[in-house]
Amino acid sequence: MSSQSNMSAGAGPAFGLWYDFRNPDPDRPFSSFYSEVLDQIAWAERRGLDSVWLTEHHFCADGYSPSPFVLASAIAQRTSRMHIGTNLIVSPLHNPVRLAEDAATLSLLSGGRFDLGVGQGYWAREFAAFGREIHHRPSLLEEGVEIIRRAWSGSTEGFEGKRYRLPPVSVTPTPEQLPQLLVGAMADVAIARAARIGDGFLSTQNSHHDSYLAAVERLGRPVAEARIYAGQWAIIADDPEEVWSRIGRHALYQLNEYISWGAFGPPDRVPRFTDPAQIVEAGAYQLMDAEGAVSELTAMLRAKPQIKDVHFWAQLPGEPVESGSERVAYLADKVMPAVRERLQAVP
Repeated sequence: MSSQSNMSAGAGPAFGLWYDFRNPDPDRPFSSFYSEVLDQIAWAERRGLDSVWLTEHHFCADGYSPSPFVLASAIAQRTSRMHIGTNLIVSPLHNPVRLAEDAATLSLLSGGRFDLGVGQGYWAREFAAFGREIHHRPSLLEEGVEIIRRAWSGSTEGFEGKRYRLPPVSVTPTPEQLPQLLVGAMADVAIARAARIGDGFLSTQNSHHDSYLAAVERLGRPVAEARIYAGQWAIIADDPEEVWSRIGRHALYQLNEYISWGAFGPPDRVPRFTDPAQIVEAGAYQLMDAEGAVSELTAMLRAKPQIKDVHFWAQLPGEPVESGSERVAYLADKVMPAVRERLQAVP
């Protein structure tokens, strides 16, 4: 079995969509919203999108997806080619044996189209509610990754660590195609850990690629063989400023919620955004038309051939699904083919 994904093999980088399934609109039933998004994903596969990435949080009024594995299973049944991954599961909140079982089952259901992405988390409220100590998160993550790998290998060896104990048992079924175990991080020490324990790196806003590759090099591993899966914060449209005038308020909500949870540092030290223009000025979101996106993405992918996948928020929290679909179509028609063509050409 190989842990290397066959995603977009021989076709350059994969282009994907990122989903949090947040629904702050009180007039939109979750059942209808889920149905619309699943239809969008099946349609996006027909338009040529390569991957779908799901993320996780708990106890959010807007229903931020607490069950990515359930959603991933539904997506696997609605698609035949798209790769499915998590960016990411907050693994310290979970029993690692259950993560291994759910991921193996998803891999089997999807014909090997699933990769498990994990991270250590940051939101104190989640850790308290799940009975976990937030200062234990590095060891919870690291031991959890080790248990998941052992489970997938079919090992019956027990485990005795600081945070977890497992008797000599066999975790079944094992995956027929070994998923990649990807790790996300933003702080330097966490990025170094991700390089050491992960099969690849889940990045956010393209800010930490150099740090990750430097960490891989320090480990004495081939930098050319490193793998990065890059979550993009960008609005790509024919008239991105006009689109931003309509949806910027959804980005304002999205980012300020993340700030309040501690995603970018202690919430009492990270200022909130006050208007959508501030977000663009700070570079938290990029606004690009096709020409700008093709140039930007081509330059990034040439400079960092380790990037195997770039994925974009399909729609922002509260934005109508059909509004997001307009950008998905633009990405599929105007950006993806041009980027691939330029990458295949001699620089």
